[in-house]
Amino acid sequence: MKLRCAVLDDYQNVATSMANWTPLAGELDVVSFTGHFATEDELVRAIESFDVVVTLRERVRFPAALFERLPRLRLLVASGMRNASIDMDAAREHGVTVCGTASSSTPPVELTWALLLGLARGLVTESTALRGGGPWQSTVGADLAGRRLGLLGLGKIGSLVARVGLAFGMEVTAWSSNLTKERADEVGVELAAGLDELLATSDFVSVHLALGDRSRGLLGTAELALMKPTAYLVNTSRAAIVDQDALLAALREGRIAGAGLDVFDQEPLPADHPMRSAPRLLATPHLGYVSEGNYRTYFTHAVEDIQAYLAGTPLRRLN
Repeated sequence: MKLRCAVLDDYQNVATSMANWTPLAGELDVVSFTGHFATEDELVRAIESFDVVVTLRERVRFPAALFERLPRLRLLVASGMRNASIDMDAAREHGVTVCGTASSSTPPVELTWALLLGLARGLVTESTALRGGGPWQSTVGADLAGRRLGLLGLGKIGSLVARVGLAFGMEVTAWSSNLTKERADEVGVELAAGLDELLATSDFVSVHLALGDRSRGLLGTAELALMKPTAYLVNTSRAAIVDQDALLAALREGRIAGAGLDVFDQEPLPADHPMRSAPRLLATPHLGYVSEGNYRTYFTHAVEDIQAYLAGTPLRRLN
């Protein structure tokens, strides 16, 4: 009897075309779910008869209570090698093996710059006007060369964002609670004296921190008030690093020039979520890691993980 494999939140319906699943054809039936399950009850009803689940990034939470309701589940494959939405200890206690995949840092770097450039040059406003018979030019773009880019975080993604900023001729500065001058020098950027200085002096602020106790709610009302009224904020990291209500207020009141967001407190965003109608906001539906190259890696490695698990030699095990 074949095992059953569910692929969750396959929005573009590409899971089975981005990798060669034929080596598993004799052992596995694959079902792709293209919509998001809004509640745990809906999710359980959909996947309780599956032995294997493939989930993308952190789109679906797997807390202990969910594992208790999925007694048939034996293998959970999550794209990437870190996933804060899965209770790894609970998975192990319920006999579920969790495996990961490789993931490239390049796609979120590229999207960061798509958002930053789109904000700086008013691309959505100008494109919409051009296509809809609106005014021929209505905005004056913000220059990048000679302006200051402030990076919160200088890890794998932040350092690549920094190098692009330097190529544009920007003055790049960075800060995080554990960032050293040696690391900043290695990347070729200035170490900010502190968070307050970075926010107060930057023309563009981009967030590239992992979410944790020290970064959760790091940018609230007081911190956003330090930013220049002409400055832009970009967040392609985690929504919870920025207080969402404080950001909405800053955008509505024009206290910053604009924001570019790829991450939100609820995903997918409800139709009536205030972020959908916020002024001065350029937003994308969490596309940071959504690229052809990344997806081919995710699903190819998912197939490899399943093959290895069935052979008794799990690959890229996370728990």
